[in-house]
Amino acid sequence: QVQLVESGGGLVQAGDSLRLPCAAPGLTFRTVSMGWFLQALGMEREFVTGIRWSGSTDYEDAVKSRFTITKDNGKNTVYLQMNSLKPEDTAVYYCAAPSTYYSDVDYSPSGYRYWGQGTQVTVSS
Repeated sequence: QVQLVESGGGLVQAGDSLRLPCAAPGLTFRTVSMGWFLQALGMEREFVTGIRWSGSTDYEDAVKSRFTITKDNGKNTVYLQMNSLKPEDTAVYYCAAPSTYYSDVDYSPSGYRYWGQGTQVTVSS
């Protein structure tokens, strides 16, 4: 049973930073690519960033200079460091994992089988 658990969300002011960990004890991070998605109220779930099993990363353009995804293979945890937060970053953030090994980062939610419960990030102006 694969379980993903996000944490670290909260209410912050514009310009602040947050770090979101996603723990996945049932996965072997050396073989699995991971993604982070956001879902704003009333909107579709959208790709934010992903990290391949090899460690290479992809970012959505709006966050490329502000967000950083990293992982700790030994702790089976992926992190989303969010700096210079903006009100438009307000959303529920989800980490996700596919059912296949050694896959590429998928920009579509349909490419992921396992999802965390989400963590709310609210940025006030």
